[in-house]
Amino acid sequence: MKITDIKTYHCHDGRRTSIFLQVFTDEGITGNGQPYTIGPDEAIIATAESSKNWFIGQDPSRIEWLLRRAKNTMRFPLGAVEWSFLSGVDHALWDIAGKRAGVPIYKLFGGPTRDRVRVYHQIHGDTADEQAAEATELLAEGYTAFKASMFPPEWQQMPWLAVVREVVNRIGTLRKAVGDHIDLAVDLHSKLREPMRAKQIAEALSDFRLMFVEEPVRPDYIPSTARLRRELTVPLATGENLFGITQFAELFDQDAVDIIQPDLLVCGGLLEGRKIAAMAEANYVTVAPHNPLGLLSTALGVHYAASINNFTILEYHGDHKRKKAMFVDEMWVPVDGYFELPTKPGLGMELNLETIAANPPKHWNRGFPTDAEGAPAFI
Repeated sequence: MKITDIKTYHCHDGRRTSIFLQVFTDEGITGNGQPYTIGPDEAIIATAESSKNWFIGQDPSRIEWLLRRAKNTMRFPLGAVEWSFLSGVDHALWDIAGKRAGVPIYKLFGGPTRDRVRVYHQIHGDTADEQAAEATELLAEGYTAFKASMFPPEWQQMPWLAVVREVVNRIGTLRKAVGDHIDLAVDLHSKLREPMRAKQIAEALSDFRLMFVEEPVRPDYIPSTARLRRELTVPLATGENLFGITQFAELFDQDAVDIIQPDLLVCGGLLEGRKIAAMAEANYVTVAPHNPLGLLSTALGVHYAASINNFTILEYHGDHKRKKAMFVDEMWVPVDGYFELPTKPGLGMELNLETIAANPPKHWNRGFPTDAEGAPAFI
């Protein structure tokens, strides 16, 4: 079997863009993957076009060799664009391998380590009451864990202590709505540069018995994360903005994390993700993959979770209810907060190319927030 082509597909679901990738072979088996949409997404598509000849004519089963060869060919240490492209290729190569062997991907990694995969549902809403109402509805669907951003809209314009008070009000309202038996996590979205501010928020939330606080400081400078973790009484989670084993190794070397959150769409894919999980296991760190980008991403997360020992929980955004669900042919739906393990060969999910083509891309970026002084703020 030889690789004959790599194609990318760019689309928009009404909220943000998606990029999908397919690897074609001369035996008619096609693999599906999904690079992360970093905005500007066009850079990933251009990288795929300029780099696909490295793969064409090669044996798709040589996954480790092909990815290492590509990484070594790129001149500088890889960034988000290159890691996203190679992650998508990784997904597609494993999809081909599973289809060729006639088994789900997780069975290629030694078989399942669990019978089902637990998820937490992201909570949305501009106000505390809106978040509590959504969580109450999701409780009826059987979910037992939730995560929410606690910053109010336009929080960058507010005095800092007013932000802290509102964060406490929001998590308090949410905890009251779901009860003490439900796991709650807070995502600070790496919006804070100063460890002291992150510590103030984490300490203010300590009475709410959080599952974890996510990205309390910027991931760019790992010593800040390490310093904060030594001072917190709530588990610290981070990793969605990191790529490859080297950056995660620094987290472990500095004892800077309790729960890692690699995103399989940008960290290097399933192969690199399993190496990261193995390093975490050796350091008694658990894995809660980052997963905001739809059902194909969720399928990858389920295979990943089913194949590692130190998985704890998977992020989920209710994508079976969203327009982006139409981009794939399989409507995976969690039952009582768990995904059952797939049984079809490979990834177990195909792209709906007609729907993708019918929803062309629109320009997308994360926006341009400012603080009260007009200075650029993190989003």
